[in-house]
Order: sequence, then C-alpha cells, then structure tokens
Amino acid sequence: MTIKVGDKLPDGKLSESTEFDAACPLPPKDVNVADAVKGKKIAIFGLPGAYTPTCSAKHVPSYLENLDKLKAKGVNEVWCVATNDGFVMAAWGRDQKATGKIRFMGDGSAVWTKALGLELDLTARGMGVRMNRFSMLVDNGVVKSLNVEGPGKFEVSDGATMVKQA
Repeated sequence: MTIKVGDKLPDGKLSESTEFDAACPLPPKDVNVADAVKGKKIAIFGLPGAYTPTCSAKHVPSYLENLDKLKAKGVNEVWCVATNDGFVMAAWGRDQKATGKIRFMGDGSAVWTKALGLELDLTARGMGVRMNRFSMLVDNGVVKSLNVEGPGKFEVSDGATMVKQA
C-alpha cells in the first residue's frame, strides 16, 4: 500500500556518507528515519537512481535552485533518496555540487522504498527494483503533501512544486 497524506512516515534505515578521502566517500553511516525526522520539517524527493539523466539534469537542480525558498518557508532539511548505496549517493551529491545543502541518502536494498509503497520494478530494463520518482513534505514524521510521478514523467515532484506546498 502506498503512503498517503496524513500517514506517519515508516521507520527504516538509510545510508549516508558525508565525508571523503582524496577521491572516494568514506564508509556511510546508518540514518534512522524516525529519529532524523523528529521535530523537523523535511522536503524529501525520491528518484530511480543516481546519475540517471532526468535525476541529474532536472530533479536535483530543481531543489538546489529552490533551497533558499524552502528554507524561508521553514523547511529544515532537504533529502534526496534513491535505491543506490550510500557511497554512490555521496559521490553523486558531490558531483551535483550539493554536498552540505541536500542530504543524499541511499536505500540500496529498497527496504524503505517498499515500506513507502513507492517501489518501481525496472528489472526488465536491467535496473532491478528502484524508487518511483516522488516528492513529499514531512512535518515531525507526518506526510503533509505527496507528489508521485507517472511512469517516465517529471511534472509534480520538482523543487518549485514543493515550495508551493511548504
């Protein structure tokens, strides 16, 4: 069952690396979702994968462009989540020049993705189980808005839409 507005965000663990050696991210740490959202207003956007065309060229940039507006509306943090590991997410965040601005967290085994009911089976395309493209506003662990994209679409989960909903 897909998560909906008014639901409490399911608990789970995401993987995040925020430090690098000369070339690579250092080992990721687990982020407990329930603890991380407690007492905060968070804009979360999810996508099929790091380094994919729409995700890199449009989705992440739309949140970087709207970061100040989101913060002005009381959003404490912005999260980018995908079914990649924490190492890949950290490197992608660095390549997007978003380190320290957006938290890039991995759900490599899609456990949290499935708990949200937002999994996308791309096995036929050689990509396995991925996360559907979406955005949501979460306030103290409760979903206040949710925007799930149709297959292959990028119309409702962008940063500008989230600004209107914050």
